Amino acid sequence: MISRPAKDSPESKTPAIVDTGFLVAFARTEDRHHDWAKAVAVRLQLPLLTCEAVLAETSFMLQSSAYVLAMLRREVLTVAFDCGSNVGHLINLAVHYADRKPDLADLCLIRMSELFPRHTIVTVDGDFLVYRRNRREAIPLLSPHENLG
Repeated sequence: MISRPAKDSPESKTPAIVDTGFLVAFARTEDRHHDWAKAVAVRLQLPLLTCEAVLAETSFMLQSSAYVLAMLRREVLTVAFDCGSNVGHLINLAVHYADRKPDLADLCLIRMSELFPRHTIVTVDGDFLVYRRNRREAIPLLSPHENLG
């Protein structure tokens, strides 16, 4: 018989890919999604996966590269995506979603969801309700908007 993991064990936590909005909301107490981000953060398995585009956006939004680099150093975050190796897929996604004008970070996260299908994307971006991985599959999400779609 397989036993359930203990409530706070790593096996009970959600493997996650994180977007800029989540990281900013978690860091900024005045962000409208801060309480949501704090509540979600305790349910996530570390390290959180992300891409360099998200790191750049987060550094810019927080006006602090040091904060982002500290999360990498503490292994809260890990870069788990190589843009160059996935450029063909990213171009296809950019063309497919041209009407939504996705930024590079969104395209990378969609592709990461294809590469890491057991991971949930954590985002405050409502566009992820529309985006699909492998062209047809809904992307597993944790979002303050997830029940609106």
